Amino acid sequence: MKNIPRILDLRLPIHQSAFLWGARKTGKSTYLKERFPESVVYDFLKTDLFLEMSKNPSLLREQLLAKEPAALKKPIILDEVQKVPQLLDEEHWLIENKGLRFVLCGSSARKLKLGHANLLGGRAWRYELFPLVSREISRFDLLRALNHGLIPFHYLQNDSDCRKSLEAYVQDYLRQEVFAEGLTRNIPAFLRFFDAFGYAHGEITNYTNIARECGVDSKTVKEYYQILINTFLAIRVEPFKKRQSRQVITKASKYYMFDVGVAGYLTKRNLGEEKGAEFGKAFEHFLLMEMTAYRSYTGKDFAINFWRTKSGMEVDFVLGQGEVAIEVKGTSRIDGKDMNGLGAFIQACSPKRSILVCNEKEKRVHGKIEILSWRIFLEQLWSGKIL
Repeated sequence: MKNIPRILDLRLPIHQSAFLWGARKTGKSTYLKERFPESVVYDFLKTDLFLEMSKNPSLLREQLLAKEPAALKKPIILDEVQKVPQLLDEEHWLIENKGLRFVLCGSSARKLKLGHANLLGGRAWRYELFPLVSREISRFDLLRALNHGLIPFHYLQNDSDCRKSLEAYVQDYLRQEVFAEGLTRNIPAFLRFFDAFGYAHGEITNYTNIARECGVDSKTVKEYYQILINTFLAIRVEPFKKRQSRQVITKASKYYMFDVGVAGYLTKRNLGEEKGAEFGKAFEHFLLMEMTAYRSYTGKDFAINFWRTKSGMEVDFVLGQGEVAIEVKGTSRIDGKDMNGLGAFIQACSPKRSILVCNEKEKRVHGKIEILSWRIFLEQLWSGKIL
């Protein structure tokens, strides 16, 4: 199966180390092998290496100091580093005393924090690898992306194989990773939470209702969501709060899975055409992940929020300090009611741009609202023309 070139540009000056984070199977190991083909690699998914280094972390220092200097000119890669958090003290020493560089690759920052691991005192830069984005795929197929998701292996599979892979990913990788890493002890409650997350996906979160379904308290539900965020399995979208108003929701959050295909599996979604309510939800999720990846890969630090009034007026995404408002509609024919949310936000917050992203083919303008096809919107996004 072919490897797809990635947009992420991980560059390290002399003496600079980095963390590369991301959910399992997003392609981190493959990316690093292609980016640093001559690097020394320690892969802690290998059981013998994991056991050896866990028992005696100083072996890392001893082995590296025994290598020829030429072998240490490239960054040293520690893959799945969260499995052996005690190694970070050794790595810290090697950075400070021998000038070595490292790329620490992993899928759980939470495991390192819980183990009180040395996170290098801010010396290492932070990168994140997401599932594929549209810009990385020639002849991008939207419906395929929404059904299969954009984990590289899943996107490239046929429909039946992908369904089996998604099932295995959720059952084996997601749930078991949380349990295996010891991030929660109440396994039955977390399984119930995971199922409930599917039904609440992308909606304003009611912690009390989910807690009732799971048989735990609201505080525990919030902790479960934080586990998903810290293992790069979910992202949180907060309400836009710049303009305070009693009529605007300011305290509730929305949560989305890191991959639209995994979310589809959890919600038992299977899309046959580019229309309908389920398509609209997946379409919105897909565009959110494109914007999130763009923000990370370009190093642009802008907020992504949502806006909703207590009367139900809503804008899916508000970027920055309110400069750009984006509404997503999974339809090929926009009418007046589709623009009500943006119209209300324009009156309340006066954004510089108001964009309605949809399936219409031609770009047009209705008052202060730009109506763009998703292809035009993504072209503008990845060209740096949205914000």
